[in-house]
Amino acid sequence: MRPEPGQVLHFSEDATITTFAPHVAPTSREPDPYVWAVGADRCPDYWFPRDCPRVMAWRDTGTTDDDAARILGAGCGDRVHAVEYGWLKAIMEVRLYAYRLPAEPFRPIGDPPHAVVATVPVRPLGPPEPVGDLLALHEEAGIQLRVLDRLWPFWDEVTAGTLGFSGIRLRNARR
Repeated sequence: MRPEPGQVLHFSEDATITTFAPHVAPTSREPDPYVWAVGADRCPDYWFPRDCPRVMAWRDTGTTDDDAARILGAGCGDRVHAVEYGWLKAIMEVRLYAYRLPAEPFRPIGDPPHAVVATVPVRPLGPPEPVGDLLALHEEAGIQLRVLDRLWPFWDEVTAGTLGFSGIRLRNARR
């Protein structure tokens, strides 16, 4: 599930949204109200239930071969996502939807950019689309999906290395 040219996506478990209004999310580090979305490169970060903690790592321009072998594994592609066992059932059962939004009002945010934001209300280009089987999406995209007892040791390894990385909803990860 990726956007077409001129689009960005917003993923949600709510299939009833008719307009996305800028707001400050309770968990946001950003003080300004935004509508959040992602481009094609960051869509896989959101192929999960909303509250599912996850760690993502990928080969980047500065990634060493040693770090790639240590974290990604030999012959395992250029990207890995890790979740906890306790979330596997939710990943398999969630009804996730993608909203296609016009890219025009959005601008990148973050350094490096990890999402796009708009400061005006945005109406979807059509009805929300069911995302479908999240495990199959990972497989089709060639992304490893690791299921771990706890994410924190993996997070520590990833953040100490040279791969690109992101962690989402880590406050929900087991301590």
